Amino acid sequence: MSGVSLAVSRPPATVAEQRVPPAGTKAKPRAEEAAPLGGMMGSLRVIELQLVAFILVFSASGLVPLLDLVFPALASAYILALAHFAFPSSGSSGSEIFKGSRMFRMYVVVGTTVGLFLPLAYVLGGFARGDEYAVRSATPHLFLLSFQILTENIIGGLSLFSPPVRALVPMIYTIRRIFVDIDWTHNVWLNKTLPINAKFQDLAWYWFGKGLAVANLAYFSINLFGFLIPRFLPRAFERYFQEKGEIYAKTAEDKRSALVNKSQFSEKKTD
Repeated sequence: MSGVSLAVSRPPATVAEQRVPPAGTKAKPRAEEAAPLGGMMGSLRVIELQLVAFILVFSASGLVPLLDLVFPALASAYILALAHFAFPSSGSSGSEIFKGSRMFRMYVVVGTTVGLFLPLAYVLGGFARGDEYAVRSATPHLFLLSFQILTENIIGGLSLFSPPVRALVPMIYTIRRIFVDIDWTHNVWLNKTLPINAKFQDLAWYWFGKGLAVANLAYFSINLFGFLIPRFLPRAFERYFQEKGEIYAKTAEDKRSALVNKSQFSEKKTD
């Protein structure tokens, strides 16, 4: 996963959370304990519902270009095709692909702040200040990031998707979002100007927008070329082919056992 999506993804259950029922009592189904809201809504956490709300608001606002509106649908169709034809799951791919150190966790927190919280504050501040230019520049970034996190959270807990497919989701969205961030940086640095007698608040807001655009472009470029491609994607393929090798080895062992049992049964029959 990307740095941002790791911070808001569904955490795996720890040993302490997996309570063992007392002797003589039946264990309650996991779905009953984890779904207080009931139905489909019970399977979605609050953060995922918020992401859905962001996506709906951004889509209806008219601030997201048509290409970025269509991109999640095309990416989802491509991901489903990869999961079905190229990298089918072995049925045991729900575990976490990459477990980082404390420094990596700090990197995740920085990504969450720079990529999600500060752009959201920038958009809300733009609405409050009547700065439509700032809102229009940053909204496509938030729209794509919200869709990425929602997609990763949904497929991350399903065994239907293999590790390579799960690793390609942040790569696909990050590549597209880097181009969006380039446009964002171009707009705030070259197209937006300040009057000569601007107040301090306007000056601070102006440079905050410039710095935020550059910070997002820098962070997600480093995330793509320094983490997703050289470390995360190879780890996903290693996990995938390791699972495939274990399955093939177990299948071959079962076939050998069946042949041995069959030969022993035929020998006993002849005796």
